[in-house]
Amino acid sequence: MRRSAPVVVAVGLLLLLGSEVWYTQRVLRQLRGESANAGRMYARVFGALADPQGDGTDFALALVDVTNAIGDLGVPMIVTDASGRPTDARNLPFAASVHDAAVAEYVKRLDRENPPVTLPGGGKVHFGDSKLVQGMRVIPYLQVALIGVLLVTGVVILTTRSRAERESVFAGMARESAHQLGTPLSSLSGWVELLRERDDPMIAQAVPHMDNDVERLERVAHRFERIGRPPKREVVDLAELARHVVGYFAKRVPTLAHSIAISFERADGSTEVSGDRVLLEWALESLVKNAIDALAGRGGTIVVTVSPIAGDGVRVRVADDGPGVPRHLRRKIFAAGFTTKERGWGIGLALTKRIVEENHGGRLRLVPSDRGAVFDVILPG
Repeated sequence: MRRSAPVVVAVGLLLLLGSEVWYTQRVLRQLRGESANAGRMYARVFGALADPQGDGTDFALALVDVTNAIGDLGVPMIVTDASGRPTDARNLPFAASVHDAAVAEYVKRLDRENPPVTLPGGGKVHFGDSKLVQGMRVIPYLQVALIGVLLVTGVVILTTRSRAERESVFAGMARESAHQLGTPLSSLSGWVELLRERDDPMIAQAVPHMDNDVERLERVAHRFERIGRPPKREVVDLAELARHVVGYFAKRVPTLAHSIAISFERADGSTEVSGDRVLLEWALESLVKNAIDALAGRGGTIVVTVSPIAGDGVRVRVADDGPGVPRHLRRKIFAAGFTTKERGWGIGLALTKRIVEENHGGRLRLVPSDRGAVFDVILPG
């Protein structure tokens, strides 16, 4: 779509310019024709008036020319008598006898366009606008509308291209970061193996946790490699995935001062979906990490619930009893770069929304609640 948009704009500009030239030439031809008719009528009338010895034939022919010229102009015209009954009609947009009710009704429309001309004896001539005038009314609006469409398309192209460039730079930086992480991770794995060989109870107790952290860093590096690439499609059990995420954070949240309790609940039924396990785990971890940050310095509870929903889908709910999200910020929290943290980047919820909605066709929403923040991830089965 981004590649074809410039072509659409170029074609639109060509059509706009072509229509402008075509319509201008058409107007010029019609004006020249009207000028020629006016010249012929003037010559015939002037000749009849300049011949005082004439028998009136030339004057009558001049009147015929005037009548024919009016017909050539295409001006709709109806003549009515003193009582308002139509007696003659020219250039009507429909076929009807002068005595039809449609003709009398059309008189009202002509009077709305132009005031009638009163004839000697009380009759009137009712006339409308020629096709040239009608076109002059409509064509400018059509051109303005086309210009508006082209301007909007141009803005969309520029915005999309700018966004694509930013995403390309972001994806490149993410992959480079993942590449740079590879060397220190390998070194850390080697040091952990050396520590494993030490006969020290304290080290033996710490090594499994160090293994888990190194493994997590490897997963994070692997996630960065996936940015900008199509998501995989595999069977993922969201309950198992959420249980694993909760288990990881449960061992690392504060348990003494301002303790945080995180728990997992699962409803009966299938919780399998088709998706990318790495990206979905990333999205769930982001939501749980946000909940932990919201409870920092005050303590509280976090509950992660996975349950099937009607219509062949699965819902993952992450709820905390923290301060919640202020009402005036609820529409901004999913915007990239928006954060209320002093050291935050503002990409967690934006990335989660993209993973859920763009990559998996699901929905991420902030659910209204009396206390704390409740986020729902709804994925199709």
